[in-house]
Amino acid sequence: MNRKKDVLFLCQYFYPEYVSSATLPFDTALSLTQAGYTVGALSGYPQEYSLNKNVPMSEIHNGIYIKRVKYIQLKRSNFVGRLINYFSFTAAIALRILEIRRYKVIIVYSNPPILPLIAAVSKKLFKTKIVFVSYDVYPEMAEITKTISPNSVISKVMKVVNKVVINNVDKVVALSSEMKSFLIENRPRLTSNNIDVIANWYEDKGLPETYAAPTKGFLKDFVNEKNLVVSYFGNMGVCQDMDTIIEAMKKLKTDDSIKFLFAGHGIKMKDLKEVIKSENLSNVQVYDFLHGTDYEEALTASDCFLVSLAEGLTGLAVPSKTYSYMMAGKPVLAILGENSDIAKELRQYDAGYAMNVGDSNSLVSAIIELRSNQDKREYMGQNSRRLFLEKYTTQKSTEKYVELMRKLLEED
Repeated sequence: MNRKKDVLFLCQYFYPEYVSSATLPFDTALSLTQAGYTVGALSGYPQEYSLNKNVPMSEIHNGIYIKRVKYIQLKRSNFVGRLINYFSFTAAIALRILEIRRYKVIIVYSNPPILPLIAAVSKKLFKTKIVFVSYDVYPEMAEITKTISPNSVISKVMKVVNKVVINNVDKVVALSSEMKSFLIENRPRLTSNNIDVIANWYEDKGLPETYAAPTKGFLKDFVNEKNLVVSYFGNMGVCQDMDTIIEAMKKLKTDDSIKFLFAGHGIKMKDLKEVIKSENLSNVQVYDFLHGTDYEEALTASDCFLVSLAEGLTGLAVPSKTYSYMMAGKPVLAILGENSDIAKELRQYDAGYAMNVGDSNSLVSAIIELRSNQDKREYMGQNSRRLFLEKYTTQKSTEKYVELMRKLLEED
């Protein structure tokens, strides 16, 4: 029998897709490969989030053995569509479960939420070790956002899946200390010893030496040196608090020196556009998901950034876009639980503002203060960049995965 490879990534999105749920596993896989481990990935075939439409079903890329499966991919804006995608992808992976026996360790992600069940079955069949990365906590997150009912069949199924998975994992990765606390309190068997906190990250693209308002490109008619550009990038779904942001925009609608820039996707994006139209918010621009140089240009053009979580979701999810904001060296305005790692660090480093969900007055005050005080804006931006460099670079976070894997494989 051939010698087993070390680590298999089991995830819906992977290289060459550009969303964070693809780039983060790829960065981790690349770091493990560079550390000398043999690494593979079993992922979905790229469709929505790839610029390359001719991706091979299997390839070796940067030393990573990648195999892809085709599955039903409906629009994610519809709950039923997402559900069909989840089950279709999980079924496609289940049909290739024999591929998993070639590896000593599986790194599996919480999205889609039923996928970790395949890892648990693999452990029973092949004695494969499991690292479960908790990006989101289900079914609680879906219940709080009223996507599903606590008494629904889906919720009951998820609780059974969780029990099976938790009983079989060797290590859990939580994205924050508040998520770790939630898992310890709500998942019997999990303790502080078998949960590692490893935050997400962003590639350090550096800062431009000088900044001038764009003279070309999609922002040239919207941004100038006299405006304060407040930006929100990423998902605008049920997990994000968009209401507080919208209320703040209404209160600032007559201030021509403040511009709001949105780019992303999600079911609340439609609501945002309707409010912009009905309230005649001429100081707001909305774009679809940005990536590559367009995203970098938008980061550079922005003066501060918005990040949010819906009420009750602290500990259940962590907005990963925050780290790209910090990388850009700009203040962060965080609308989420005051006990979250992000809120605590923004206060500790004086790198931005943290406020509770629904507190649009505090958000307005923070925006006005940043507009009126350029020195403070620059000071907070420098602190934000320092926080990123100290805690959230690719190298610092992926090194923790390398260390985790070293300990797991040494146990053999």
